Amino acid sequence: MDILLTYIKTFVVGGLICAIGQILIDKTNLTPARILSTYVVSGVVLGAVGIYEPLVKWAGAGATVPLTGFGNVHARGAREAVAEKGFVGAFSGGFSAAAAGIAAAVFFGLIVAIIFKSKDKAG
Repeated sequence: MDILLTYIKTFVVGGLICAIGQILIDKTNLTPARILSTYVVSGVVLGAVGIYEPLVKWAGAGATVPLTGFGNVHARGAREAVAEKGFVGAFSGGFSAAAAGIAAAVFFGLIVAIIFKSKDKAG
């Protein structure tokens, strides 16, 4: 029964984050790029003030997979690097913490680009 509750929490939180993004796309003049950037910055800010980490512990992948989770990883990495390296860590910690995810995204994007052939939009 615990696993079912975990899935429900993950679905609800992830779905809510995605629903907010869809509402912003439908009801505002914000471009998708601005919404995505806002999500990353929101994750950084919420992570920096300590609000996002309890959500991650409660919702798991529902909070870590969306772009707000990416921003939270940057904030956590910078916080840890500052504690370890001092002021310089503020500039390098976020990149170090997110390096594996970025590398995986680039790698799998390259694999998909090699496998599939792009087509022009008909229009």
